[in-house]
Amino acid sequence: MSRISHADVEVGTQIPERTFPVTRLDLVRYAGASGDFNPIHWNERFAKSVGLPDVIAHGMFTMAEAGRVITDWTGDPGSLVDYSVRFSAPVVVPDDDDGAEITVAGKVRAKNEDGTVTVLLTARSGGAKVLAKASAVVRLP
Repeated sequence: MSRISHADVEVGTQIPERTFPVTRLDLVRYAGASGDFNPIHWNERFAKSVGLPDVIAHGMFTMAEAGRVITDWTGDPGSLVDYSVRFSAPVVVPDDDDGAEITVAGKVRAKNEDGTVTVLLTARSGGAKVLAKASAVVRLP
């Protein structure tokens, strides 16, 4: 993917929307990579026993998928200077062939004089907003 430059963007520039599938297998793989084996992320019986509707994706998995939208857009994973989110709803991942989807979009909120831009992100799954106050600052050439 080609790199975008600071001159290429303005306040209001839309970041292309992306949809990421999420299956139980993705959660097991993420648990292995992250070391987070909390049973709410793989055991339906346990998740329901603690009041969840089903197994849910790791919050950091959801955050990472949203971050991919930014780094794919800039063409440089090292461009991410600051990134923060608030988790507002879980990504519920049913045990079927479809799993769930996380849909992420963004918009440039500020074009900063230091060569960075501030991007606001939206992330939804199952009709719910799953990340709130999600923003990233990226340095562009």
